[in-house]
Amino acid sequence: MITHAVGLSLGASSSIESGVAVVEIATHKLIHIDKLFSMSDVQLFFDNYVSLKNSVFCISLPWDNTMLEGKWRVLSKQYQLIHNDEDMFLNRDNWMQRFSTRGCELFSKLAEDGADISRFEVYLSRQKLNLYSNYKERSSADCKFLQSALKYEYNFDELPANMMPMGELEAIVGAILAEKKYKNQTNKIFDFKGLEVINSI
Repeated sequence: MITHAVGLSLGASSSIESGVAVVEIATHKLIHIDKLFSMSDVQLFFDNYVSLKNSVFCISLPWDNTMLEGKWRVLSKQYQLIHNDEDMFLNRDNWMQRFSTRGCELFSKLAEDGADISRFEVYLSRQKLNLYSNYKERSSADCKFLQSALKYEYNFDELPANMMPMGELEAIVGAILAEKKYKNQTNKIFDFKGLEVINSI
């Protein structure tokens, strides 16, 4: 029986914080929140998490921040369209890879062991859940907006008054999406490394 929804906001590297949030589905209460850094921290969380088969997991797709050279750095900006014409736009230095493969092996193994794991794209999910602000992404104002929206729009009264790390707030977004998946209120948008990437309906 599924009892918990777990969101994991995975940083692009160990220097960018990751966050994990666990929500009890029956009461919609936030029962655990934590900040992680390295993949060994993420592995340790899953090793010590006792309700692995009684939970729905949503894990974010981190951006691939590989530094590219010259025009490929310009062409790889997230607002540029990916063209199918490979004669015009060669995939040099793998610039078409928008998302990082960090942690994919661990999550695939957990899925093979019976865990219900999906991936999500933070900014697309924030838009669908009406949590997207007009402020610069991950800035102080954006962080404050997201924390207030989670507290008052989604009734997470246990959130503190002082500002929380953005990784933890994005993990709560993942937990909301995991809860929606349990209630069949999500759809698949694409596959990434063998796991479904979902978003709210």
